[in-house]
Amino acid sequence: MNKNSKELLTEQPLQILIKLSLPAILGMIVIGLYPLMDGIFAGQILGEKAMTAVGIATPFTYINTGIATLIGVGSASLFSRAIGEGNQRTIDKVMGNLCFWVLLLSTIVTILGYLFCGQLLMIFGAKGELLDLSTRYLRIIFLGSIFVNFAQAANMVMRGEGLMKRAMLIMSLGAGINIVLDPVLMIMFREHGVEGAAIATITAQFIQAVFTLWYFKKKSETVKIGLMRKEKEITGEMFSVGVSAMLMQVLTIIQQSFLYSQAFRYGGETSAAIMAVSLRIQAFSFIPLWGMSQGLQPAIGANFGAKQYNRVKKIFNVFTISSTVLAACFWIPAEGFAKQILNLFGLSDETLFLAVPNFRIMYSIFIVYGVMIMIMTFFQAIGDGKKAGKIVMLRQLILFVPAMLLLPKVFGETAVWWAEPVVDFTMIVVGLVMQQRELFKMKQLGVKS
Repeated sequence: MNKNSKELLTEQPLQILIKLSLPAILGMIVIGLYPLMDGIFAGQILGEKAMTAVGIATPFTYINTGIATLIGVGSASLFSRAIGEGNQRTIDKVMGNLCFWVLLLSTIVTILGYLFCGQLLMIFGAKGELLDLSTRYLRIIFLGSIFVNFAQAANMVMRGEGLMKRAMLIMSLGAGINIVLDPVLMIMFREHGVEGAAIATITAQFIQAVFTLWYFKKKSETVKIGLMRKEKEITGEMFSVGVSAMLMQVLTIIQQSFLYSQAFRYGGETSAAIMAVSLRIQAFSFIPLWGMSQGLQPAIGANFGAKQYNRVKKIFNVFTISSTVLAACFWIPAEGFAKQILNLFGLSDETLFLAVPNFRIMYSIFIVYGVMIMIMTFFQAIGDGKKAGKIVMLRQLILFVPAMLLLPKVFGETAVWWAEPVVDFTMIVVGLVMQQRELFKMKQLGVKS
């Protein structure tokens, strides 16, 4: 066990948050600039239609994010708990197993995604020029699947090791390259500017993957990449924990397909453009909260593995309060300066006029989204993938889909924008109840911190 791992079991919760989450938050903000800048540059350089096309394609990139999250969160949870338990046998198997599944699943996604991305985009209501532009962008993105999946999944294990700064630097390097290349390649490719945006993205992902591979081969003190193979002993648990995190990413595709299709149905391409911008801003705002959760995961996992349940509760409370403060840092300016922020995406005056009130509605409860993310991370960290999965399924499928289908029929176009906040607030309350029950069970065990 290295120094960083030991500190997870001994340092004060606030110190853990500062040490682990601050670099992760900063790194994730930089990473979040990937899609945000794609949208801004596309709108400013290529026009509103190209921006909308890239926005429509973006949810399908969550297929790769889902795979990386499935493997990475599951592996990181195993890894951090193994550190707490002192289980070197599991630690030695983590990376070889991770590489096996990244290679297998990425290959499948690349082939199927390239062949059928046009059909997938039609689900969102894309047609004509929008369908052509978004297909051209997405096909190139799928070619980089193995790079992004390995880089992101392995980076999660690195964070599980407590090396947040190193993880941040590698991901920030790729994000910086993407931001630099985006406008250059869009202008260079001219009428094929969307392809330029996609090439910028996969180039950055390739560089991230190379540096990540180098770290685990040459530098890591705790875990190395050994023989690349399926490890039956840990694969089942990896999938059990990771599937809830993956579901959140994959179900985002379903969630956003309904948002886009309903936007097209009730407001045409104008509403679709507004939805594309709103979802990009919302996704960027989520990124720092996910960064904070990356500090929570190894802290909860290591202390749960060491049976220090009182510390688990203290750590969770500190992170939850802090996540609310962090969410407020995005919520307040977004609500107060909505027009100025939306205007960055090159929207026409007519579209901008309609965008401001709808965006404010959709963003209305963002201040409490940090609580939701901490709850799901908590269950993933203790290895209870089922409860995390229940929250995700209820939020993004079971409650959301009926709400999006029925509420606009009853209340009209405005319901397209407020259905999601209503469902999310309901699930935050449900999740809190579930999490507090779990903490009570830990308390009953009576294990001293």
